[in-house]
Parts: sequence; structure tokens; C-alpha cells
Amino acid sequence: MTTARNLPVSWMRNVAWTRNLALVGVLIVLFVVGALIRPDLYSDADWVVNNTLVILQHSAAIGVVTVGMTFVIIGGGIDLSVGALIALAGVWSTTVATQSFGPGGMIFCALAVGIGAGLVNGILVAYGKLVPFIATLAMLVAARGLAAQISGKQTQISGDQFINGLARTRILGVPTLVVILIVVAGLGWVLLNRTTFGRRTVAIGGNAEAARLAGINIRRHTMLLYALSGLCCGIAAVMLTSLATSSQAAAAELYELDAIAAAIIGGTLLSGGRGTIVGSMIGVVVFSTITNLFAIANLPTEVQNMVKGGIIVVAVLVQQLQFRLKKRT
Repeated sequence: MTTARNLPVSWMRNVAWTRNLALVGVLIVLFVVGALIRPDLYSDADWVVNNTLVILQHSAAIGVVTVGMTFVIIGGGIDLSVGALIALAGVWSTTVATQSFGPGGMIFCALAVGIGAGLVNGILVAYGKLVPFIATLAMLVAARGLAAQISGKQTQISGDQFINGLARTRILGVPTLVVILIVVAGLGWVLLNRTTFGRRTVAIGGNAEAARLAGINIRRHTMLLYALSGLCCGIAAVMLTSLATSSQAAAAELYELDAIAAAIIGGTLLSGGRGTIVGSMIGVVVFSTITNLFAIANLPTEVQNMVKGGIIVVAVLVQQLQFRLKKRT
């Protein structure tokens, strides 16, 4: 049986580079389409620069979530609870009691809630032997319910100037939220490509039984992968709170769709064993650009979701075609 683990490393790298270049080409096409739809806007260089920064800023939170999702999928799992965990971490960190501890307390709370919920997911999957789809789906429902219970189904306003200021400040002209994304993505790249943790993640996703025979503690590693995803959700919760200066139980809806889609079109194999952080980040930018393009064209959100769903299906079909072609050669 041919798996991602059995394929030549050089072939997988060539596929990754080819896919990334293709995604850059897609971005160029989207830019051209935007210029054709609204030539009055795209003829203004300042507007193009500012619009690009807006796209990056509003995609920063989903980008951070996608980093964690990429690790989980490469490890052979899936996490459908990321949007609900962001909402729960955001609501919990903006309660009156938590805000009394200042920005440090709010950030610590968001990260702790994200990691804690991620660990629960990991324990259910690794030690409870639940299918990841079922375990994280149950967490999605439970986290949304708990967030609604904590907030009383009301929007909670953030009164902390430091947290709120993250979305309004820039570092060397780059929005702070984008800088956070770059740092998280950079650390994720190092973790995946330059550490034992990353190699074990690829090994488990490619062939779990072979990884077990090689001495890898699959259960513990799987649990840590979901904890990492939860950590990314906690960071994203702080970023979204800064953008909206508030939190609510309905926040980050369908973020799981965006994160999974970005990872898949970025080259992460849905069955596990292969993926890149760079590809996932380009995927995030592609989807954010599509959303921006739809907004410029005044098209409804429903159409956006249909297009995203179609892109996911096409990306998976392309993955299957690539491996069938490789198997025949």
C-alpha cells in the first residue's frame, strides 16, 4: 500500500513547491479579477496596499488556527472544535472577574482554556479511542454551550486597552496581529521541519503502526497535537477579542471550515502524513482574498461558503489524482 510515508521525499518536496507556486498564481488571478470588477479601486495604489494589509489583519486569527490544524491533520486527525474553542476562550477571558486581573490575566485565561479543551480532545481521541470526528464534534457542541452559559448569550465588552490596542497598532508598518501570525507560523515551521516532534507527527500520520513499532508514544503525541491546536485557538481568541473589542458565544463560526480548507489547498494530505506550514499560510491568504473579493463584488456570504466547500472537494480530488498518477509511475 502506498502512503505519504512510502513516497520519495524529493517527490513530495517537488509537489509542495509546485502547489505553492500554483497558489501564488491563483492569488495573481484573484488580483486581476478584482481589478476587472472594481477598476476604480485597484487603480489607487494606496488603496491596494491598505486593502492588502486589511486582508492580512483579518486573516491573522484564522491563520494561527490553521497552524494548529495543519499539525493535527498531518498527524492523522481532525479538529472540528476550533471555532467553538475560540469562542469559549474569548468569552471566559472577557468576564468581569478575569478582566480584573489585567491583560496578563486575560491572555493567560484564553491560552489555558484553549490548551485545556485541546487536552480533553486529545485524551478522548488518544486514550478514549474515540474517532477524532466524533470527539471534536462533541467538544464543538459542548464548548458553544458552555460559552453561551458563561456569557448569558450576551456580548461581553473588553475594557482592556492593551488587548484592544493590538488590532490598532503596527510594528514597522505591519499590523501587530499580522506580526503575531508571522511569529506563530515561523515557530510552527521550525517545530514541524526541524524538531523530533515534527518528524514524529509526520511518521504517525503516514503510518501509525510503523511509528508505534519505531518506539513513538502515539497516544501521548496525539494528545499533544490537540493541545497544540487548543493553544492556537487561545491565541486566536485574544486576536479576535482585540479586533472586535468584545467576545461572544457565536464568535468564530465556521472557522473549522476555513482552517481545514486552507490546510488542504495548501498541500496538507487529509489522510495524514504530509503537509507544510508555508502552503497552509498561502491557503489562508487565498481564502481571505476570495472573501475580500466577494465583499467587493457585493456577493452574499452564502455564496462564499458554497465556493469554499467546492474548493475543498476539488483540492481533495486533486490530491487523490496526484497519488494515483504517482502509484502508476
